[in-house]
Amino acid sequence: MLLATLVVSCGTLTGSPPDRAEPGDVASQGAPCESNGDDFPGDVMLARCLTEWFWAQRFQENDTVYRPITRFVAYQGTDGPDCGGQAAVPENAFYCPIGHFIAYDAVWLKAMYDQLGDGAVYVVIPHELGHAVQAQVLDNFSFNVQRELQADCYAGAALGGLIQAGVLRAEQGDEEELLINLQAAGDPTDVWWTPDAHGTPEQRQRSFAQGYNQGLVTC
Repeated sequence: MLLATLVVSCGTLTGSPPDRAEPGDVASQGAPCESNGDDFPGDVMLARCLTEWFWAQRFQENDTVYRPITRFVAYQGTDGPDCGGQAAVPENAFYCPIGHFIAYDAVWLKAMYDQLGDGAVYVVIPHELGHAVQAQVLDNFSFNVQRELQADCYAGAALGGLIQAGVLRAEQGDEEELLINLQAAGDPTDVWWTPDAHGTPEQRQRSFAQGYNQGLVTC
């Protein structure tokens, strides 16, 4: 396994994060993904395709059918699609249950990709797809932060599962990218009861690590 253990207690990453597939790996596992993640557009497409493939396999194992998202929309600034009358905002990515789609500010995500590494894509896209999964299973949360941290856990479980399945490999030197991106996405304070709370950097790192190390059953 090319991604070493994530230490759940402190969120420490001691190995390399999942990055891109080896040519032929995806096809050999039956995943319908053509991109090898050689650049930003390729990594975005690969993260979306492989994460949905992972969830389709998990749903099938439980004799249910995963419903793929209907759209995957890149936008810039304020020109994104609205969600139930709520306008898209700059520097954001979101899952919209009304229409069952995901949209992301491509300029914002590309900037994070350039500044923080391609781990940005493998945090943001699997996290939003985690929300798409929540919409298809029990989604009974008292606070938004619970929903967000579970989506982080789902993202970690998906990436860990893809590494174990052999459809993602790691590149040496990328070991801090996922945690850096999770840290950047964390709330500045632990105000967990607000409608937009996502969790502190430490909470987000811990939830991701939990999913990666222990799988979906812990999410």
